[in-house]
Amino acid sequence: MNSTLQQSDDAAATIDRWLAREREVRLLLGQPGKIPTAEIGRSSGLEFLNRIGRGELPSAPIGQAFDFVPVECERGRVVFQGTPKADYYNPIGTVHGGYIATLLDSAVGCAVHSMLEQGFGYTTLELNLNFVRPLTDRTGPVRAEGTVINLSRQIGIAEGRLIDSAGKLYAHATTTCLIFALPQAAAPIVQAGGPTRGNAS
Repeated sequence: MNSTLQQSDDAAATIDRWLAREREVRLLLGQPGKIPTAEIGRSSGLEFLNRIGRGELPSAPIGQAFDFVPVECERGRVVFQGTPKADYYNPIGTVHGGYIATLLDSAVGCAVHSMLEQGFGYTTLELNLNFVRPLTDRTGPVRAEGTVINLSRQIGIAEGRLIDSAGKLYAHATTTCLIFALPQAAAPIVQAGGPTRGNAS
């Protein structure tokens, strides 16, 4: 078998594996919704993201809007997957850069979040993006992989790559995130007879 056919077969096998993983994830994800700020700091960043993945917390509404999901999550590394559609086209006939930026921003931001200890949050200070080649509705599924480069007490830096099933690079991103302590959630009031309950009336 020549190298071109081998590469085509490898890419097809990767697509099958990717789409199978996406189906698994979608079965577990909860309905999109807003997560209360107090809930974000109740666990480490990695556990918070895993709770979303297990459907214990609502999924991010932006994922529904652009039809992408988290497919891998570990400390310092997060991967999102989506399939470009004609619905996302710009006026010149390719997928809008905002779609690419959204996937990469999600990947690099969540990669930083996955490194945070309980009680800490983050926000993006800067996102730099380099577009390498255009996406179309014929590209097939793509993955945005975010990896943390450096983390200090106040700053997190991560990079991201958007690739297709053959490993072809479509865009590269870097981000700088501000890390900060979240307000402490109010602890439940416990009296001698047990937790306080609301009025029965």
